[in-house]
Amino acid sequence: MSKKERYEQKTEELLLPVMEENKFELVDVEYVKEGGSWYLRAYIDKEGGINIDDCELVSRKLSDLLDAADYMEDAYILEVSSPGLGRPLKKEKDYKRSLGKEIEIRTYSMIDGKKEFRGILRSYTEAEVTIMEEEKEKTFAKKEIALIRLAFDF
Repeated sequence: MSKKERYEQKTEELLLPVMEENKFELVDVEYVKEGGSWYLRAYIDKEGGINIDDCELVSRKLSDLLDAADYMEDAYILEVSSPGLGRPLKKEKDYKRSLGKEIEIRTYSMIDGKKEFRGILRSYTEAEVTIMEEEKEKTFAKKEIALIRLAFDF
């Protein structure tokens, strides 16, 4: 397991009791390097949506827990936020919640002359995702997918 994966997993473990206590959902945790700085990001949600006070509450609690656990070697910037409209589908619960909804898929390489697809999520397995695109079912191997998220129109 990489350092990145260890940090994300340990942070999830620290956060779960906080999430349960406040009836929040932990959508994702990511540890990434951007512009020379490390970021530890926690994406949270709840019925009706997350607000700034919810993010502040979780950020303060998580900061205290991280200081006490002291397992991260590098300096990092802690961010707690809503997953937003462009929320990617990553976990089983994300796929389950999105069945029957319109999603966007971007692939790493061209498939049938394009890299962007939009359709209704019909089914998924550990290895594949199937959508209904313009009255035709199309199945993608998850390893081909660079991004999959709920579709939204402005």
